[in-house]
Amino acid sequence: MASPRNVTIIGSGPAGLTAALYAARANLQPLVIEGLEAGGQLMLTTLVENFPGHRDGIMGPDLMHEMRAQAEKFGAEIVQNHVTHVDLCVTPFVVKTTDAEYTTKTLIIATGASARLLGLPSERALMGHGVSTCATCDGYFFRGQDIAVVGGGDSAMEEATFLTRFASKVTVVHRRDTLRASKIMQDKARSNPKIEWRLNHEVVEIRDSGSGEVSSMVLRDVKSSATSEVPVAGVFVAIGHTPNTALFKHQMELDANGYIITHDGAKTSVPGVFACGDVQDHVYRQAVTAAGTGCMAALDAEHYLDGIPEHLQS
Repeated sequence: MASPRNVTIIGSGPAGLTAALYAARANLQPLVIEGLEAGGQLMLTTLVENFPGHRDGIMGPDLMHEMRAQAEKFGAEIVQNHVTHVDLCVTPFVVKTTDAEYTTKTLIIATGASARLLGLPSERALMGHGVSTCATCDGYFFRGQDIAVVGGGDSAMEEATFLTRFASKVTVVHRRDTLRASKIMQDKARSNPKIEWRLNHEVVEIRDSGSGEVSSMVLRDVKSSATSEVPVAGVFVAIGHTPNTALFKHQMELDANGYIITHDGAKTSVPGVFACGDVQDHVYRQAVTAAGTGCMAALDAEHYLDGIPEHLQS
């Protein structure tokens, strides 16, 4: 078997590729295993206007292409595969893909979190073209337009309230007659005159009128089964995220929702294993914060390999 890698990174979104860039510049020859969704959620995004350094914005896939090329320029090896098994109970750690097995002295987990979707074919087809899972990413594009938020939890109320800064009207769609959100979040949303409510309704179709962009949504009354069409320019799905941590269950400390718990930077409960990006961040979920934690993970891995005592790491 080949010698253990210094650094292996699972995931190739902003967090994983930033970690790869920093590890490569430290001459650690990192290995990046892209995963099933190479490039992460930005591959489903159109124009990104809030990533520093791109004053005119940059298309999500283009940003990820540039980050990938930059990491490779400095010596990162990127393989197009996905991880099927990891063993964190042995050292060096073992990482298996569909057709290869690697051992590694340190592991950086950047597997991200997947937004829960409604499961409609039209939802996937129009993702990035009016359908979004991130209000802070895309709300700016809907100035003066009618849009919808689907969901009844705190995140849905927060997104609906935030989107009223741009939209002329925000319709909240929830399949029950009561909301799951905390009272304070509900009260804030209900007091906003720009927010309308369609409780006891579910979205059964998102339409584009042949333009390739969202033009309306079809709602079904869960009690009467009657359907209605509501004109909207955007549909924001806010029914939660699922961290991609199935590989690591029972091997490291996760919180109640399955996110990896980090401390003192990007360190996890397993020495030599670090986590960055949305797999450990359920609050900010931004490309720039993911990149920042990717930098932290690479520096923490470098310090670990150098044998620097934890209390002297900064």
